[in-house]
Order: sequence, then C-alpha cells, then structure tokens
Amino acid sequence: MRQRKLGHSDLVVSEIGLGCMSIGTETNEAKKIIETALDCGINYLDTADLYDQGLNEEIIGDVIKGKRQDLVLATKAGNRFEKGKEGWTWDPSKSHIKNAVKDSLTRLQTDYIDLFQLHGGTIEDNIDETIEAFDELQQEGLIRYYGISSIRPNVIREYVKRSQVVSIMMQYNLLDRRPEEMFSFLENHQVSIVARGPVAKGLLTNRSLEKVSDSMKEKGYLNYSYDELDSLRSSFEAELLQGRPLQAIALTYCLTSPVVASVVTGASSAEQVIANSKAIESCKLKAEEIEWLKNQTKAAVYEQHR
Repeated sequence: MRQRKLGHSDLVVSEIGLGCMSIGTETNEAKKIIETALDCGINYLDTADLYDQGLNEEIIGDVIKGKRQDLVLATKAGNRFEKGKEGWTWDPSKSHIKNAVKDSLTRLQTDYIDLFQLHGGTIEDNIDETIEAFDELQQEGLIRYYGISSIRPNVIREYVKRSQVVSIMMQYNLLDRRPEEMFSFLENHQVSIVARGPVAKGLLTNRSLEKVSDSMKEKGYLNYSYDELDSLRSSFEAELLQGRPLQAIALTYCLTSPVVASVVTGASSAEQVIANSKAIESCKLKAEEIEWLKNQTKAAVYEQHR
C-alpha cells in the first residue's frame, strides 16, 4: 500500500484509509474488518466519538493493542451526546473538546491521538476558542496534530489561516468535485485533504444502478438526475473501464491530486476491505483518461457557506 505525507505534519498515511463508522457493533466481525485492513497495509484508521456513542472507539482500542506504534489513529469531537440517549448537540467549546479527547483516549486505550479532528463547525462558532483547545492539547502531548471535518469553504479558510490544521476531511468523488475549488488554497498552505465518500453511496461501483433506493431514482445524487447517472455509467462502461472495476477508477481519481493524502473508505465486511485495497493497487489512470473523466463529470462549486 502506497503512503503519502499528511499536510505539514510528519504523519505518513496509507492512500486508502479505513472509515470505521460502518464496521458495526458485532465485536468479532468489527475486529476482523480492522485486522484485515492492517494486513492489507492500511495504517490510517478514522473514527469519531459519536459513532455508536463511543463503542466504535472501544472496539478499535481492543484491536490495536500491541500495534499502536504502527498506526495513524484519527478521531473526532464536537458533537456532545449522552450515553443511551438519542441525538446530539453541537459544542465546539474549549471545555467540551478537552473533556472529549480524554474520553476518547480512555476508549481507544492509548495515551495520544495522532490526528484529532473537529467534527463539523460553523462560521458563527468561537473559532479562536476551539483553536486554543487544540493547541493546548497538542502542547500537552495528548494529540500530535489536528484537523477539521468540514465542507464549508468559509469555515475551512478561517481554520487554515488562523490555526495549525494539517488536514481537512471532505466528501470528494467523481460526482462531487466541489472540493477541487479548494485544492490550490490548501496546497499553498500545506494542508491535505482526507477524502470521504469516494464511491458516492455505491454509485461509483459495479453494482447495478437499478438497485439504488427509490429516493435516489426520484431525486438523483447532488446535481445529477437519475437519468444523468444512468447515462454517465453507460459512458464509463463504453469508453473507460476496459475490464477495470468502476470502484478502482473512482478511488484512483480521488488520488490524482497530491493534495489528497488518503481516501477513507467504509467497509462492513473484510471482503470489502480487500476489494478496496486491490482496486487501488491495480489501477492507474493516464493523463488523457483523467481529462476525459473531468470532461464527462460536473465541476460544481459550493453554493452556500461562502
């Protein structure tokens, strides 16, 4: 598995990361998924305190015993929840962030987190207070580096300009190319993108388009109608795939820019982890193929939160 440097940090992450949200709560199966990822050379595990109200972190903590030094462990905070109660509230305050990291450390059974991320954020937040919390956690040695998970251009710009963030987690795929407008800005500041949602809810896999939900058939995906998706998939099959899985094309496209450090893929089975790893290892895109993909898909921009 190839690796890339994460922003201006000294963290080196696998090009494919494991998004742990979908590993489930059945402990043995979840452990199998994580262990398979490690066997495939994936060293980047991404979770959040909110996932299954901390249970996700607990499972990861059990699995990584004895392997901690070989991993880049990322988690997130900012969504305050009460164990056993539904829902959560947004809380980017310094007190909550500093308490949340200690709870995560306990669940993960570790004394430091490699990448601690703000799980959202708005321009109305007290951004300086949140940054202060991250800076203090870094000075205390509880976190090595920090980043944010956000698709809001105004929030991203403020954190990049005012803090030492090393990464931005954003949804990015062939059908959602909106992050590309931020590429040069982030590259200039030596901040990496961690891409989530690379296969667009399964639309960029070989799974039959007819199997999508009724809602997807009616509303489409982002600014693509169902008919446009159907036409695009047909074009991919006729002009590009040449026996390659669509998933491999999708994952590889996300990594065509050096500003993308890792593509985080979810997995609900060990087989999916293996398939993702093989896809990225076996697929290469020529310059003309990348250009063709850009011409076939929409280069939209974020309309809100400017």
